[in-house]
Amino acid sequence: MYARVTSLGLYGLDGYAVTVEADTSNGLPSFSIVGLPDAAVSESRDRVRAVVRNCGFTFPVSRITVNLAPADKRKTGPIYDLPILVAILMASGQLDRSCGGCAFLGELSLDGQLRPVDGVLPMALAAKQEGIEELFLPAENAAEAAVAGVRAYGLGNVCQLMDHLSGRSPISPAEPLSFDGEGLEYALDFRDIKGQPFARRAAEIAAAGGHNLLLIGPAGSGKSMLARRMPSILPPLSYEEALECTKIHSVAGTLRSGRSLVSERPFRSPHHTVSPAGLTGGGSIPRPGEISLAHNGVLFLDELPEFPRQAMEVLRQPVEDGTVTISRASAALTYPCSIALVAAMNPCPCGNFGNPKKQCSCTPGMVERYLGRISGPLLDRIDLHVEMPAVDYEELASASPGEDSASIRRRVVAARELQRRRLKDPAGCNARIPAGRMREICPMTSAAESTLKRAFERLALSARAYDKILKVARTIADLAGSEMIDTQHIAEAVQYRALDKKYWQR
Repeated sequence: MYARVTSLGLYGLDGYAVTVEADTSNGLPSFSIVGLPDAAVSESRDRVRAVVRNCGFTFPVSRITVNLAPADKRKTGPIYDLPILVAILMASGQLDRSCGGCAFLGELSLDGQLRPVDGVLPMALAAKQEGIEELFLPAENAAEAAVAGVRAYGLGNVCQLMDHLSGRSPISPAEPLSFDGEGLEYALDFRDIKGQPFARRAAEIAAAGGHNLLLIGPAGSGKSMLARRMPSILPPLSYEEALECTKIHSVAGTLRSGRSLVSERPFRSPHHTVSPAGLTGGGSIPRPGEISLAHNGVLFLDELPEFPRQAMEVLRQPVEDGTVTISRASAALTYPCSIALVAAMNPCPCGNFGNPKKQCSCTPGMVERYLGRISGPLLDRIDLHVEMPAVDYEELASASPGEDSASIRRRVVAARELQRRRLKDPAGCNARIPAGRMREICPMTSAAESTLKRAFERLALSARAYDKILKVARTIADLAGSEMIDTQHIAEAVQYRALDKKYWQR
């Protein structure tokens, strides 16, 4: 006998429909799965056989062939356990029900319990596009699938599914959780930062324009403290941005249990031993890396010179383009990675170079080698370079808190709103201004243009640095509510590009 049910598969961040066909015929008992399965899918044979017996069904003593179509796409993971089980029960006459308009996915334990799987949201969105009305999957994934607009039925075990399909005990579909990006409360707040007015101002500019930020200073000056509070001053996620982030985290398996949507800006802080593939993504079937997991949020690289040179260099193109393409023999996949890169570093191995209160113990050669670990092209792609000196005792002991994140965020949101209207892009920001629209979007007064020309010639800036200064000046003007870029906006933007001349061109 022959039976067919629908399941789903993943290709990068996109889901697609998979037809699971089961055929039982006369011949020596066997059980084979075809359709380009990986090892995890092939092992479904043993799991399904055990579930059939442990749940009170009869495993067919016949030649069983299961086909996963389309056969030219590799099927990965244990998500096909449930649809294979349903197809076999239908083919053997133990389940007499049409499953048109339904799809199944889920991993089975040997006693028939369902375990959660990764990548549910993009597969549920694909099911919606394919006209599938009902999706049966593990209970832990039901709320996530419901976001896509399908009727998602969460299952604890196989018996619940059979009772529902037979009509004995119907299951209610899961309700999608409401999304509220505005009402978030952050545990980390800018009010905790003592002193560092220059760095706080740079952080606000970086958040308002989506710019990259480099913090240089001795140990204990508050670099990591400031970086970890960056998400608290970024604009709240829109529903579309939350959906993008959730798809990435769902595929990567980093979506927290019980959450249907990522509601806050991602913050990723990989250790400096991370590999290039760990940053950009990789694997035989390429999966998202840290830079994609930070999409629409912050990627924080602490102790930047300690990262492997190759790992730092692979960031050049993704940081500039907002996407990363990973090519392997089996597939070439593109993942989004529109991030705010925040990096922190000491000025030298001992951390005291340029500190008026402590003597630096490093030789000039040691300092040069340490700073030389960061290439000029990577440094050129970071918009704001900020020095954070050691904090004075009076500032640390002060009882008055600094400005809180909510106040800063209001100014950032107002500036971003100007940029969205100007760029006619819901996710637009000044850091992503197209090269062809620079003159239109960044009009300068004649005095500002003269100031920028003098700075360009005196500092020997590159063409990219020129663009970065102009974009940062545009953000500063937006924070000030000015449509024209004036001299003070250019002057402030230039000072954020002068620090690399102090450290890297002494």
